[in-house]
Amino acid sequence: MSVIDVHTHYVPHGWPELPGVGPRPSLRVDSPRTATIMLGEQPFRTITDTAWNADVRLRDMDRHGVDRQVLSPTPVFFSYDQPADAAAATAAIFNDLALDIAAQAPGRLVPFCQVPLQDTDAACRELERAVGAGHRGVEIGNHVGDRDLDYAGVVTFLQHAAALDVPVFVHPWDMPSSPRVGRWMAQWLVGMPAETHLSLVAMTLGGVFDRIGPELRICFAHGGGSFPFWVGRMDNAWRERPDVVGGSALPPSGYLDRFLVDSVVFDERALRLLVDTMGAERVLLGTDYPYPLGEPEPGAVIRKAGFLTDDQRSLLLGRNAVRFLGEKA
Repeated sequence: MSVIDVHTHYVPHGWPELPGVGPRPSLRVDSPRTATIMLGEQPFRTITDTAWNADVRLRDMDRHGVDRQVLSPTPVFFSYDQPADAAAATAAIFNDLALDIAAQAPGRLVPFCQVPLQDTDAACRELERAVGAGHRGVEIGNHVGDRDLDYAGVVTFLQHAAALDVPVFVHPWDMPSSPRVGRWMAQWLVGMPAETHLSLVAMTLGGVFDRIGPELRICFAHGGGSFPFWVGRMDNAWRERPDVVGGSALPPSGYLDRFLVDSVVFDERALRLLVDTMGAERVLLGTDYPYPLGEPEPGAVIRKAGFLTDDQRSLLLGRNAVRFLGEKA
């Protein structure tokens, strides 16, 4: 049984100065094994060589029984707030550096690119270039400023990805800040699940799945956020308030077979709800490696879940990911 982690991130060990305006990400190397992502003069996140060193990643993968990892960008590099040409140049820089990391372990590290999603034409061009160079999929943020995934330009990009047979991984990012979410890491603990939930509301109630066929392979991070828990509430709103939320042909539950989610929910009870709601064939192993809020032991919740059959366990650990990546089982 192949075990595939569809939700991991990379950070290159340095990059050229990025074009654009305002504070741009750079890397401060602190030691041979540690570095700090900087935003202008301000530290953003401390990382270790797990982010860039393929040998270290492979040792961790072997220790935890993971055969392959999907390498996706760290969202701070998306640059959706930048002019389109600067964001396109930034995407190209990181996409090429991602291929360098993946080339250290061909067959085990699967690169996903980023695109300048604020400009549909530029995003489609970079997707084509990156896939032609070796990328296997694309990671996008769940919104571009105030534009959600039902925005016409984003829908056009998703249609293009579907036409190219390229899988899409949606990651929450750019959570709103306020004094109320400034404590307890609430931006990540509350805001991140809410952002993923909102992006799925946009896809379902916004009618995106009515405009894009089932050929779109799209997966949402962090177990779909709070969306799976509240499908019944949204269905009720679709039925009772069509004047407000009736923009889709079906209620949200009618689209559960149109997308996938990862398994980063950390608790067997949450995983049971996820599998009961989505179906075992719609949940993929994800960990958020190498970041501290990821699953510490990849696949442990799935492996230990007493409610799963052996066949369901193999679906979650790898077989669903094979289908998501467009490979033959």
